Amino acid sequence: MANSTAAPRCAALIGPYLSGKTTLLEALLFASGNTSRRGSVRDGNSVGDHAPEARARQMSTELNVANATFLGDPWTILDCTGSVELLYEAQAALLVSDVAVVVVEPEAERALTISALLRFLDRHKIPHMIFINKMDTASARVRDLLAALQSVSERPLVLRQVPLRGTDSEITGYVDLVSERAYRYRPGQPSDLIPLPDNFWDEERATRTGLIEKLADFDDALLEQLLEEVEPPKEEIYRHLTRTLKGAQVVPVFLGSALADHGIRRLWKALRHEAPAPQDTARRLGIAPEGEPLAQVFKTFHLPHTGKLSLARIWRGTISEGMVLNGSRVAGLLRLTGAQQEKVSSAHTGEVVGLTRMDEIATGTVLTPSGKADPLPRPERPQPVFGLAITSERRQDDVKLTGAIGKLIEEDPTLELEQNADTQEMVLWGQGDIHLQIAIDRLRNRHNLGVSGRRSAVPYQETIRRGAQQHSRFKRQSGGHGQFADVTIEMKPLPRGSGFSFTDSVVGGAIPRNYIPAVEEGVVEALRRGPIGFPVVDVAVNLITGQFHSVDSSDQAFHTAGRQAIQEVLSKCDPILLEPIDLVEISVPNAFTARVQRLVAGRRGQILGYDAKPDWPGWDVVSANLPQSELHDLIVELRSLTMGVGSFAHRFDHMHELTGRPAEKVLASRTADAAQ
Repeated sequence: MANSTAAPRCAALIGPYLSGKTTLLEALLFASGNTSRRGSVRDGNSVGDHAPEARARQMSTELNVANATFLGDPWTILDCTGSVELLYEAQAALLVSDVAVVVVEPEAERALTISALLRFLDRHKIPHMIFINKMDTASARVRDLLAALQSVSERPLVLRQVPLRGTDSEITGYVDLVSERAYRYRPGQPSDLIPLPDNFWDEERATRTGLIEKLADFDDALLEQLLEEVEPPKEEIYRHLTRTLKGAQVVPVFLGSALADHGIRRLWKALRHEAPAPQDTARRLGIAPEGEPLAQVFKTFHLPHTGKLSLARIWRGTISEGMVLNGSRVAGLLRLTGAQQEKVSSAHTGEVVGLTRMDEIATGTVLTPSGKADPLPRPERPQPVFGLAITSERRQDDVKLTGAIGKLIEEDPTLELEQNADTQEMVLWGQGDIHLQIAIDRLRNRHNLGVSGRRSAVPYQETIRRGAQQHSRFKRQSGGHGQFADVTIEMKPLPRGSGFSFTDSVVGGAIPRNYIPAVEEGVVEALRRGPIGFPVVDVAVNLITGQFHSVDSSDQAFHTAGRQAIQEVLSKCDPILLEPIDLVEISVPNAFTARVQRLVAGRRGQILGYDAKPDWPGWDVVSANLPQSELHDLIVELRSLTMGVGSFAHRFDHMHELTGRPAEKVLASRTADAAQ
């Protein structure tokens, strides 16, 4: 770290996919002199997005960390994932950051894509600013962009710059609304101070006044100055901006282009002068300033050569190599910048470092020498909404696969592994197809495990519509003791959801009591696969009577007779297919509610109703019953219809009879699978 009296601060770059966060990271590192050249996501040589999965997709697939200094002040920059499927990891990074820079594209119609993100920042009172990127290609007016962004922000937005345009309408610089100075961009160098354009304040005076008025909403003295038409000093305006950013009361908005190197140094200066110190953030999180050293693990990596690496923010004191935290010894400390790792002997308040080989420490753990500390905020883990049945490409890898997936889940808690007893599949669940494909690639790249994924099977069942009786005799003679058992059973349907019931009404010793459990075992075995090919449920079986032989009867014989009786009676009972139905609650902005209703209807769903989403102004929750077979790629289509912001939660509700063409398709698919 460079010599500085300031404690290291942490800024998170956050925003939708393709907004340009990683390009902004490259621009910030280059502008501050921390790199000698700008890397490129497209060319695959950026500091961020260095993992093979990121390079292959040209997108952030996990958190990127970079250490930097700007004008002597130390910083950690967290370049967060932009895909909505990887949002949990970005939220975890935000919760340990002093300030967030929300990167957006200059398209008013895409403002909705950051609505959930801004709501998260507001709920946790995380100071944040907005950087409107790609302004060199913008066609929309800044006022229209600001209005669109304000419509999705609960906090007032404060425009800090007004763009200056050249003769061909391209943006050549900006005017800082606080300092009232004009600048011309010089890519790769600090901007030039230039005279203000003629009559500039005739058009933009109201914009600057609006900035001060929004600040005055949070300070009575400033409001009084405005009412008395007293112009506040610039230094005072900057002080109010710093205070209201620290309190997450207003959101400053900056303009620029990461690719063209426009506005990067201005953003750096705003971060340097206005972002809260780590001590302020610790206070906001409820961490006392005095006490034993305290750090928080917010991300875990399992790296091929390093092993387990616990990424932690130090909130108090000094963490040193060899120190014991929560009963685990710190084997080493690493300062990270992209793929580069620098070993350090200790780290201090505010720093973000990797702690090596702390195998017992989970993501989210608060570390202290005593092991005693109150928990700190963690993101709410979203319910998995997309699953793939996975298998090893090499049979000998089956044993290693579960352990490797366990490491993936430790890195990314939004993954979930299910061993489905009904379908006999290992199902990996996550937040979407991209999410799971990244996980599969990681298994190959980091654990040398080839894995294939396919659509998981739906746990269909079958039942009966009417009852019947069945007599069955099992008799075999092959020298010595033979096999003999004779049973008569009655099968009846039960109400939906009742499961299975077995009784007996045998009298007079027609079947000895010790053989009856064997009959039940045979019945249960036969019900595991009915005539349609699925488990049979919601039936009652009564053993009425039978016969036995004092020498040839046995548990095995009565087991076989019970199984045969079920196999023979089921076809008489009008078997029918049952499909699982889930209760689904879909959350969307109300502009998309009608689309969602059509989406549900097109997937054989039944709309149960819709209502306003609590504490989410302008959002609806659509409730519906949907067949599980229609849920597989629901999230893909839902996000496509809602600019990526729609989500849903689901839970099993009931089994429902399936007839007609849908049932025929299930049976045809079952037959095709059996033939392979």
